[in-house]
Amino acid sequence: MKYGFGVDLGGTTVKLAFLDEAGNMLHKWEIPTDKTDSGSHILPDIAASIKGYMDEHDIAKESIVGIGIGVPGPVDRHGIVNECENLGWGVFNIEQELSRLISLPVRAGNDANMAALGESWKGGGQGCDNMVLATLGTGVGGGIVVEGNLLHGAHGSGAEIGHICVNTEETVRCNCGNY
Repeated sequence: MKYGFGVDLGGTTVKLAFLDEAGNMLHKWEIPTDKTDSGSHILPDIAASIKGYMDEHDIAKESIVGIGIGVPGPVDRHGIVNECENLGWGVFNIEQELSRLISLPVRAGNDANMAALGESWKGGGQGCDNMVLATLGTGVGGGIVVEGNLLHGAHGSGAEIGHICVNTEETVRCNCGNY
């Protein structure tokens, strides 16, 4: 049997899960999100937590297919984070960086997009080729699945419904700098 890890990166906590290849969650835990030093500790902390779990449970790297991570900000289809203000991140390839730290394959996407994919595979959208998911947390996000495929958008922000300007006279600034 093959296994994987799922990571939901949030502004306060990082939620981690150990899953079998059928998507069944076998164990979950969380660690704090250390945003100091422009978020430079976040990925090393995630890598250390997963390595620690694998060591504690005697899990061989060969049995791990990879790690999936949802990021609270825009991530394009190549794993490039296009700034993540809530974490202090600029532009970088999160898939390459986390893979370098843990020596496992990594796939990344916007957290709401990853939630939409999860719901279409194992949740409320199971069996549906098309669906829209809205997330409510620190911000408002969204994910769109069309004919079984995720709609990324030009810069990984295709369904960022929390960034739709509905009032041209808005005066409150978002952490990203927009209104």
